[in-house]
Amino acid sequence: MVVWVARAAEQARGVDEVLVATDHAAVAAAAEAAGFRAVMTSPDIPSGTDRVAGVVRRHPADIAINVQGDEPMISSEAIETLAGLMRSDASIRMATLARPSADPSLFSNPNVVKVVRDARGDALYFSRAPIPWPREGETPPFLVHLGIYAYRSETLFEVSALPPSFLEQTEKLEQLRALEAGIKIRVAQTTCESIGVDTPEDLERVRGILSAEGSRLSGAGAARPARSQG
Repeated sequence: MVVWVARAAEQARGVDEVLVATDHAAVAAAAEAAGFRAVMTSPDIPSGTDRVAGVVRRHPADIAINVQGDEPMISSEAIETLAGLMRSDASIRMATLARPSADPSLFSNPNVVKVVRDARGDALYFSRAPIPWPREGETPPFLVHLGIYAYRSETLFEVSALPPSFLEQTEKLEQLRALEAGIKIRVAQTTCESIGVDTPEDLERVRGILSAEGSRLSGAGAARPARSQG
């Protein structure tokens, strides 16, 4: 899966460098065999945010995009959207993506993370639970979170310096650490669809899709957009 994700990042316009951050020698070897630069990190790092922070300390960047390794179908268009958002508004410290859905099976699936936003588009909360809860009984339109994050480097270091938070540990969602600390996360809406591989069933589903399409991407990586000017 590493090579799929790294290729998506590589094909995204505006990305200056793609680094594959991993604590597994086999993943690093696969990435390097495909022509990508691998950065070895400690196996004791608790989250992807912390892993990317460690990489950016060694390879400085104004903006870092964390493309998670369990999102083999992430598209270059999604990465471009996030990079463009960060460049267009300097007030955004951290951002991610979500896509609209009304699928009841996704709404009730704890492996599918949902997000609710305020009127400006900043995240109010991310959860594995169905949100917003339909009091009248029918599945409402909702947003499915995509496992990709963009940070300004100073925000990345700030989040990484915080201890794991209660909500983060409860839901096993690293972005909740930032929200608990009062850091805004802008959530841009996208039509791009990605499938997080959390179960053997997810893996088989993705294999089938990729086999049918004949082209796509996957792995653990951090994409660094070109530095903004000014």
